[in-house]
Amino acid sequence: MKQLIKRITHWEAWPFKLLYTPISIFWVWYIIKSRAVWFFTPSNPKLTFGGMEGEPKKEMYDLLPVELYPTTFNVLPKDDLESIKKRLADLQIDYPFIVKPEVGGQGILLRKIEHEAALQEYHSKMPYEYIVQRWVKYPMEVSVFYIRHPKDAKGIVTGFLHKVPMQVIGDGVKTLEQLFMESPKAEKHGESMAMKHKGNWHKVIAKDEVYKLSYAANHNRGAQFIDLKNEIDEKLVGVFDKISHHVNDFFYGRYDVMCSNVSDLKEGKNFTILEYNGCGAEPNHFYDTGYTLIGAYKEILKHWKALYEISKYNARQGVKPWGLQKGRRFLTETRQLYTAMKAVDKTIHV
Repeated sequence: MKQLIKRITHWEAWPFKLLYTPISIFWVWYIIKSRAVWFFTPSNPKLTFGGMEGEPKKEMYDLLPVELYPTTFNVLPKDDLESIKKRLADLQIDYPFIVKPEVGGQGILLRKIEHEAALQEYHSKMPYEYIVQRWVKYPMEVSVFYIRHPKDAKGIVTGFLHKVPMQVIGDGVKTLEQLFMESPKAEKHGESMAMKHKGNWHKVIAKDEVYKLSYAANHNRGAQFIDLKNEIDEKLVGVFDKISHHVNDFFYGRYDVMCSNVSDLKEGKNFTILEYNGCGAEPNHFYDTGYTLIGAYKEILKHWKALYEISKYNARQGVKPWGLQKGRRFLTETRQLYTAMKAVDKTIHV
């Protein structure tokens, strides 16, 4: 009974569909008002499907100045290992580096590649196009939710988070398994972490050693979120106004950023953009930061209203929503791809 009560009251751990079902009527209302099922697709005109899901990452990076994101190149499954190694050398990308699918999200198939053997295993089992990206050494990862109405020169930052990927800190006595099982993430992620870290699962972690269990700073991958809303000011907004104007036609979504610290980020220095997500980006600043369920719903609905208003405005400027069948086919194909990718993700143990 206690376990049942815990699951009911701990709404942040609810499945996505369960969390959003009680307020879905508002989404339906925007469909009716827009007379378009895919009313949101004009929100970010240069992103496929408005960036709801299934958009290629290359599409996103091509809109950014190259100095604002880590050195990156794409790999096809048919590419041989020697050609990949040559590109690594040509671009001076050293181990470790990050790999992630060209189309994907939620940390699926994202890995930190430490050596050539790991690259060989990943490449041999990866049946989809993927990205190789230079490892970023900045110590802090943050997410910035940014909204700007197309008629306005200035936008707003509605959420600012410090994201800490799932990790444990050693005490020189307990094994990785013991340390992890003491964490609040153990119940949900125990099985997957035991498989992913089976080589070190029974190893004693040295005192004060930070052992990272995941490099994906997503809520569904066990990351810890620290609210930085008190740091939102004109300087921070100004940085992302400048970036979003340069991207052009990016009005609604979330930037995932590595930086040296918040002060430097506000000065527009010592940071790099890992990626940004369009209208499918969740305003994730209500997770683990003290919001009640009602407060979280208010935050979601506030963002949905902004998304509707931006999409309506762009539609009036000639950026029409996707047609019903086009959107249906795209969404079906994308979700089939994600399902297949999740299966592959379980087979790659690097």
